[in-house]
Amino acid sequence: MTQSPFWRRFKRNKGAVAGLAVLVVVAIVAIFAPWIAQNDPWGMVEQPFLHPWTEPGFALGTDTLGRDILSGVIHGARISLLIGLVSTLVALLIGVTLGAIAGYFGGWIDASLMRFTEIFQAVPSFALAIVLVAIFNPSVSSIVAAIAIVSWPPVARLVRSEFLTLRQRDFVQAALLAGESTPRIILTQILPNAISPIIVLASLMIATAILLESSLSFLGLGDPNQMSWGYMVGSARTVLRQAWWIAVFPGLAIVLTVLAFNLVGEGINDGLNTRLDGRTK
Repeated sequence: MTQSPFWRRFKRNKGAVAGLAVLVVVAIVAIFAPWIAQNDPWGMVEQPFLHPWTEPGFALGTDTLGRDILSGVIHGARISLLIGLVSTLVALLIGVTLGAIAGYFGGWIDASLMRFTEIFQAVPSFALAIVLVAIFNPSVSSIVAAIAIVSWPPVARLVRSEFLTLRQRDFVQAALLAGESTPRIILTQILPNAISPIIVLASLMIATAILLESSLSFLGLGDPNQMSWGYMVGSARTVLRQAWWIAVFPGLAIVLTVLAFNLVGEGINDGLNTRLDGRTK
């Protein structure tokens, strides 16, 4: 069976293939967490501070309250991926919409929207996320909204620059002469030609969103009803010397997942780069 050019270029990047394998495993674990994890991540099922690999059924040990760390890591994958994916989708919706409008129309519309974008970029993203979550009370929805609000400005700037370039192309002028409406030109003519860098940026944004969620949960601003990797690391910071494993295993999960998304982003960039055809790595 003939491989697609995209996949052929993608798989040349061995790191990207490894990252994709990690993400597939994390996704499977997140989807089937209730069936994979033996214990409730919130349940006090053993004695506290149980060392890893010392008792059957508790491969990663227990935390300060006797909760199964392996179950926590498995269930934490669900909330981390959920927030990362949904917040990125919301940020893309906002950023692509504003960037497309600014880049296509130009003039005072472009200037106004870019000044509006700069307002959000003037404030450190993490500090703004903390303020937003604190105002609306920590929950999955408020965390998603906060991360989306601080993540859309780079998308808007990227889409704007792509639209400023593409709107002068012959195929856009031909669509105008054919009498196509502005929304149709934006959605069917320009946006498909600007989608490649947006996809690459989106993969990196998911990794950033997971880090932001973990940081917020570490500070106690995560959803108190949802187990997350950041919460697990945060709850272990006072006993790090006494029980290193409580923070290390969820921390490794964060590192591997974020690294995997970054590697896949590089692979997608290679896959979409047609200039790599004919080269060997």
